[in-house]
Amino acid sequence: MTSMSARIPPGQRVYAVGDIHGRYDLLETLHAAIAADAGDASALAKTIVYLGDYVDRGGQVYEVVDALASGAADGWTRICLKGNHEDMMLGCLAGTHPLDVWLMNGGDATLAAYGVDLGGAGRNRAWAFAAGVDGPAAEAGAAFAAALPPTHAAFLDALPLHHRCGDYLFVHAGIRPGLPLEEQDPQDLMWIRETFLGSDADHGAVVVHGHTIFNEVDIRPNRIGVDTGAWRSGRLSCIVLEGDEVRVIQT
Repeated sequence: MTSMSARIPPGQRVYAVGDIHGRYDLLETLHAAIAADAGDASALAKTIVYLGDYVDRGGQVYEVVDALASGAADGWTRICLKGNHEDMMLGCLAGTHPLDVWLMNGGDATLAAYGVDLGGAGRNRAWAFAAGVDGPAAEAGAAFAAALPPTHAAFLDALPLHHRCGDYLFVHAGIRPGLPLEEQDPQDLMWIRETFLGSDADHGAVVVHGHTIFNEVDIRPNRIGVDTGAWRSGRLSCIVLEGDEVRVIQT
């Protein structure tokens, strides 16, 4: 347990979950651990914030999106933020992002999870398909759009970029130091890395983020990184914020 100068308002407890990337098995385990942890919080308002990157890399993308799109359990508020991988995926569906770039960053796993057959396994095959070597990229985009359930599409389209609670700001990647929230570029909120990670500035809130993988949850005075690379490490992490305390729950 760590004490911070930042605080969550009285009467509330917030759980913030790092990047899931298609690991529904780990999400189920973490949800059970969170439910057990919340057993002593019946009198508190409970919020769970998912920090983005639900799709790509892992093999259970469909199940992850389906679970998150189903809504919160009774007595809970659920906030699902938009990550850069959702940004890539939605950009491909809209025709504004290169399909080959998405596939080379784990999008092939998402297509497979929704039953889109690229005709072979592996990223090289996925890249060739997207580049038109084995067929036009439009085929994959059209097949994916047709396979995406309306409930999943509506959920993904509605993902917000940030959430504020007390002295904490929740985003996927981070913020541009020195800019107020209303002036932040949405791309930075989903994609920024070194400029944010290397800053020791007071951001006006402690920024809770995913996007960048750490071996352990990275707790600093101005930010907390919660992505522990679940898709490859098998460790999906969550922080618990209550008052001025920070705790960690992991699979």
